[in-house]
Amino acid sequence: MNQAAVLYIVPTPIGNLGDISQRALDTLQAVDVIACEDTRHTGKLLSHYQIGTPTWALHDHNEQYKADQLVSRLQEGKSIALVSDAGTPLISDPGYHLVNRCREAGVQVVALPGPCAAVTALSAAGLPTDRFVFEGFLPAKDKARHDKLESLKDEPRTMVFYESPRRLLDTVAALVTVMGPERRLVVSRELTKAFETTHGLPAEQMLAWLQEDSNRCRGEIVLMVAGHKADADALPVAAQKTLSLLSADLGLKKASALTADIYGLKKNALYKFGLEAGL
Repeated sequence: MNQAAVLYIVPTPIGNLGDISQRALDTLQAVDVIACEDTRHTGKLLSHYQIGTPTWALHDHNEQYKADQLVSRLQEGKSIALVSDAGTPLISDPGYHLVNRCREAGVQVVALPGPCAAVTALSAAGLPTDRFVFEGFLPAKDKARHDKLESLKDEPRTMVFYESPRRLLDTVAALVTVMGPERRLVVSRELTKAFETTHGLPAEQMLAWLQEDSNRCRGEIVLMVAGHKADADALPVAAQKTLSLLSADLGLKKASALTADIYGLKKNALYKFGLEAGL
């Protein structure tokens, strides 16, 4: 295959034009065409850096059928850069179907490192970063959003979401209800821009803080939620079930001792749990 037949994944600035890398600029200048989420938006970036490469719209509504056309051009030896409106393509942005089709067709895909709002926000949030999960945008409808948050209630990793200004208050209110008023939240908005802010508070206090000033809900928003911390004294569900099964035949005292040996737990804690549970 012609060495020119490469799809380049090119991150673009999330606000500050100075954050684009020289390698990204060189790539955008050198490729045959740039596939972009919005040709008008990307056009401003290209104009700023005096790049005249032709652009082709590739967005959520046309990606599945445009992907085949782009793959055909790549197989003919053309080179293509994929960009989104801001940040790294495919991260809550179009591009998955194109990349997947390229992989299936044996077309080389080269990803450039660069800006990503989720990682930028997380690095300054003051929440644990050794393990985290990116959840993208939550559902827009109340019940679906509530159900999604309910499924994440016991997630131990830091959770990272993108959220729209008009839904931020509803989402934070839902977090208060589902995850509790004390769950730690951090809201980052307008990252790399003039009015960039990052603010962390317990969920209930965060809701009140956001309600005090509508400007605090404006702009591009990254919402981060501290992971669930399990109660150190809580008994594992498996141990509870084992205790219940054994106590039916052995009695609570012997069942507690045996369950303690199996799970490495304290016999007294199991015995107390059994009494409270009526075993």
